[in-house]
Amino acid sequence: MSYPRRYIIYVILVMGAAILGGASVGLFWALTQDLPQIQGLETFKPAAITRIYSADKALLAERFTEKRDPVPLSVMPADLKEAILATEDTLFYEHPGVDLKGVLRAIIRNTQAGEYVEGASTITQQLAKTLFLTPRKTMMRKLKEAFLAFQIERRYTKDEILELYLNQVYFGSGAYGVEAASQIFFGKPVQDLTLAESALIAGMPKSPSRYSPLINPSLALKRRAVVLQQMSRKGLITQEELNTATAAPLHLAEKGDASIKAPYFVAFVSDFLERELGAATLYQKGLTVYTTLNYAMQRVAEKAATQGLERLAARMKKGGLLQEECPQAALVCLEASRGTILAMVGGRSFEESRFNRATMARRQPGSAFKPIVYALAVEKGFRQNDILWDAPVTYQGTRENEAWTPKNFSGKFHGEVTLRTALALSKNVPAVKLLHKLGPTRAVEFAHRMGITSPLDPNLSLVLGTSEITLLELTASYAVFPSDGVWTRPFGVIEVLDREGRSLWRQKPQRRPAISPETAAVTTDMLRAVVLEGTGRAAGRVGRPLAGKTGTTDGCKDALFIGFSPTIVTGVWVGLDHHETLGDKETGARAALPIWIDFMEQALRGQPYRDFALPEGVVAVQMDAQSGLLASENCPDAVSAAFKRGTEPKQYGKHGTESPLREL
Repeated sequence: MSYPRRYIIYVILVMGAAILGGASVGLFWALTQDLPQIQGLETFKPAAITRIYSADKALLAERFTEKRDPVPLSVMPADLKEAILATEDTLFYEHPGVDLKGVLRAIIRNTQAGEYVEGASTITQQLAKTLFLTPRKTMMRKLKEAFLAFQIERRYTKDEILELYLNQVYFGSGAYGVEAASQIFFGKPVQDLTLAESALIAGMPKSPSRYSPLINPSLALKRRAVVLQQMSRKGLITQEELNTATAAPLHLAEKGDASIKAPYFVAFVSDFLERELGAATLYQKGLTVYTTLNYAMQRVAEKAATQGLERLAARMKKGGLLQEECPQAALVCLEASRGTILAMVGGRSFEESRFNRATMARRQPGSAFKPIVYALAVEKGFRQNDILWDAPVTYQGTRENEAWTPKNFSGKFHGEVTLRTALALSKNVPAVKLLHKLGPTRAVEFAHRMGITSPLDPNLSLVLGTSEITLLELTASYAVFPSDGVWTRPFGVIEVLDREGRSLWRQKPQRRPAISPETAAVTTDMLRAVVLEGTGRAAGRVGRPLAGKTGTTDGCKDALFIGFSPTIVTGVWVGLDHHETLGDKETGARAALPIWIDFMEQALRGQPYRDFALPEGVVAVQMDAQSGLLASENCPDAVSAAFKRGTEPKQYGKHGTESPLREL
C-alpha cells in the first residue's frame, strides 16, 4: 500500500516538530531543573563586615569571612560606575540581560578554537554566576547563566542589578564589592575615590590577583591606563582628565590603616561573641559591636607596659639573665562598680604571641592573694589592730616527717605586729598564722565568694599565693573592696546590633554581694596602708587616694601589683612564659608597680577627685601604728585606721594610757 506524497511530508513535519518540541522541552528542563529561585534576590543579604567599637567610638577591628561592605548605588562616584561599564559591559543599559551579538561571536571563536576561550558575559550574567552558579566553564553553565540573566532582568531594574553587582564582585585581597576594595587598596570610603582610583578598581575584576596593586603595582597601573583609554574613546572623560589620571601616582593605603587596635581585647570579645552568637553570625552578618574598652586608656596601658618591659629587659640583660625569651607583661583595668573592662594588655606583642596572659595564663599571685585572707579575717570579727606574732614557726604535715617552715621575704622577724602592719609590709609568717586560725578550707570557700574561679588548694601556703589563678579573676576580686562588697563579673561587650541597627544582644551584668560593706571598707583601709606605709609606697606619686597590694613568687618568677582608686581597679603581672626568674629582687614593687603607676597616673588625670567613703557601720580613728592603740596628740606613728563601729580601740598608746591588745 502506497501513501500519497503529501501525507508522507505531513508525517515527517509532525515528527520533526515533535522531536524539536521534545528537544526544546528537554533543554528547558535541563536548564531549569536545578536553577535557584530568582525571588531569593529580594531577601538576599550577602555576608557583611562586623565592626567592633570601643566605648569612646574608636573602630577597634573588623571581622569577616569575606570583606564585604554593601553601599547604595547613590554613594558610588559616577567615574567608578562609568569605568566599570566601559570595562565590563558597555551595552548594559540596552541589552535584555544577554548580549546576543557577543554570545554569537563567542560561540564562533570557541568553535574555531575547539575549546572554551571567550565568555561574552554581561554584568547581569556575571551577577547570576556569582550568586547562583559554579565557576566551571561549560556550555551548559553558560546557557543556565543566560537563562538566569533574562529572569533577573525581568524582575529588577538596571540600577538595582548594577548595585547588586558592584557590591558582590571580587576585587582580590579578600575585598568583595567596591566599598571593601576602596578601603583595602586606598584606605578611604568609595565616595571619595578619584578618577584614577576608580579606573584602577574597575580594571581588577578581569583578574583580581594579577591586577592587584598590592601584588603587582606596575601591572595594575598598566591595566588602569587601559580602562582610562576605554573611557576616553566612549567620550566619558576628556583628554585632559585622561592625561591627568594616567599620570597620577599610586597612593595605596598604609598597612597600618587596617590593623587591629587593642588586639588582645578584640580576640577576647570575639571568642566571647562566637560562644554567644555563633561564628557564622559574628563573621557574616554585618554586626555592630559596642564594647566597654576605653581606647584612650588602652593606649596608655600599652605604652606603660612597653616601657616597663624595656626597663626590666635592660636590667635582666645587665644581669646576664636575658637570653632567648623576653619578659612578658599583662594589664587589665576594670570599672570597679560595673565590672566593665576599660583596658587590657595580654603580652608584649600580639603578632609574636596571641596567648592572652591577662585572661588565659594561670600564675601564682604570691602575696597579692593575701588581701582575700585578711578580708576573711575582718569578716569573721578580727580587727586591723589585733596583734600577730612574727616569729619562727613550723607546721607538721599530714605525712610522717613532713614539715613546713614559712619564711619572710627579708629573712627577718619583727615580733609583735598588727594585722595592718603585717599586710602593709607583706609579712609571710604572720599571714600563715592568720590562715591557720581561720582554716584553709574556709579561705578557699571565701575566695570563691570573692570571684576566684580557678581551683585552689586548701593548705596553709594558700595565703602566700601558691595556687595559680588568672590576672582577670584576681583583679575582679579586688574590685569588691571599693564596690561596697559587691562582686561583678567582668565583661567586655555592651551591646550587639544587627545590620539594620536593631539590638541583637545586650549585656546583663551579673553581680552579687560577696562581703559586707563594712568588711570591704576596713580591708580597703588596710590596703591603703600598703600604699601609704608599706611595699607600695611608690604609688604615692599618683597623688590620689589609692589602695593595693604587691605580689612576688618564689625566685621572683612572677611580679604583680593589684590596686584601685574609688572608681577603677587595675592589675599588672610581669613574668616569663616558661616560669624562669626575672632576676634578683625583681619583686612586684620593682617590676610590676612602675607599670601600674604609669598607667594610673594617666588614667586618672582629668578625672574628678574622689576619696574612699566609709559606710555607716564603720568609723575612722587616729591609731598608733606600732601598738594599735589610740594615738595621742603627739604620737609620731599616728595613722587613720577604719574599724567596724564599736570595735575601735578605746585606750591610748605609749603617749597616753597603754593597754595590751589581744594577741592572735
